[in-house]
Amino acid sequence: MDYIFRKRKLLKTLLSLSLLFAALALLQKLKPGDGVSPAPGSRGDAAGAAGRRQLEAAANWLEAENNFYRSATSNGSSSNNGGPASEATAVGPGGPANLSSSPAPAWEVTVTKCSPNGSVRSLPWFSGLDSRFQQYVLYRHCRYFPLLLNHPEKCAGPGPPHLLMVVKSVVEQHDRRAAVRKTWGRERSLGGLSIRTVFLLGTPASGKDRRNLQKLLEYEDRLFGDILQWDFMDTFFNLTLKEVNFLKWFDIYCHRTRFIFKGDDDVFVNTENLLEFLASQGEGPRRESLFAGDVISRALPIRNHQSKYFIPKQLHDQPYPPYAGGGGFLMASALVRRLLAASEDIELYPIDDVYLGMCLQKVGVEPQVHYAFRTFGIVKRRVSPMNSDPCFYKNLLVIHKLSPEGLLQMWDTVHNTTLVCAKKVSFNLNE
Repeated sequence: MDYIFRKRKLLKTLLSLSLLFAALALLQKLKPGDGVSPAPGSRGDAAGAAGRRQLEAAANWLEAENNFYRSATSNGSSSNNGGPASEATAVGPGGPANLSSSPAPAWEVTVTKCSPNGSVRSLPWFSGLDSRFQQYVLYRHCRYFPLLLNHPEKCAGPGPPHLLMVVKSVVEQHDRRAAVRKTWGRERSLGGLSIRTVFLLGTPASGKDRRNLQKLLEYEDRLFGDILQWDFMDTFFNLTLKEVNFLKWFDIYCHRTRFIFKGDDDVFVNTENLLEFLASQGEGPRRESLFAGDVISRALPIRNHQSKYFIPKQLHDQPYPPYAGGGGFLMASALVRRLLAASEDIELYPIDDVYLGMCLQKVGVEPQVHYAFRTFGIVKRRVSPMNSDPCFYKNLLVIHKLSPEGLLQMWDTVHNTTLVCAKKVSFNLNE
């Protein structure tokens, strides 16, 4: 692979030099001789103007080619992190980003500065925490991190996406991302409404082959141009970091997008049904505060040490506010800025969907219950045949959870025109 990139770089260099010599030759040919300039409006003046336009076009093409090469071979350096160097050079499968000369908003965090908050060690409840939660409390003030892979062009241009599909993933789950790209996360236009997709990732956890995993991820991003990666370790406790860093990213780069679907990489999403539901919401304040999903109310922190959702009493000792299951939910973009502001006043919490519920409570928005979001499966008894019935998938919005192979198979089945499902019919016997 390195040989291919070196060969490509050599060819690019030779092509650039050839174009440069051709441009210089063209300039010399168009240069007025003997100090005599063509008269305005003369044929020579017209030829000179045409030549200058050709030269400018050639120079612009050369610059665009070089910018594309730098972007396509970026490994997370400043050419692809949304900083000042990328304002006019970020190019991906979706086309060039902002090519204007005015400074574009950018992700300002470029260095990880995260020291432990030693003052919490003196708190009387700190010593009662197990080591995992002690580490979490020591570092939970660290909120924003550098972007290693960025795609500000996702929402750029005159027509921002109507719906942005935001998918939580981890580096190793490339098979899940591949299945999502082929099914509900496929970028397209439905009924004139644009759909775009990004995946949210951190860095590989310690103890893994981090260097090679990172290289594979960067290569995947060169192919698909849809990965947002931050410089924090991808762990269960850090899912909340994905939440707050995405809110900030969206506010900087994507605020003109109308709606966001945010979910896991192992869910089935009926994209057509999502758009139909959004169209039914109408206009007005209710739509601007939309937050819909599989809402959990009156939940209490889990005290069972065997559960991954275990929370010690020292960390939280109150009922949770209503929140939507993190498997998948819909929200209006107008709500994002309010949630971002609220999140900066609320301490981070190790369960990301609960944390978002805390932010919703602070801004006074009640999450909307929708029966078609099934983040625990169609029924909670996993062996039930209902959980594999394609007619249920055809009529629901979000269903959790499927393997990559199961997602591909169910997607094809649901979209098969020969699938016939029963319809509910009511009769009025009094007529």
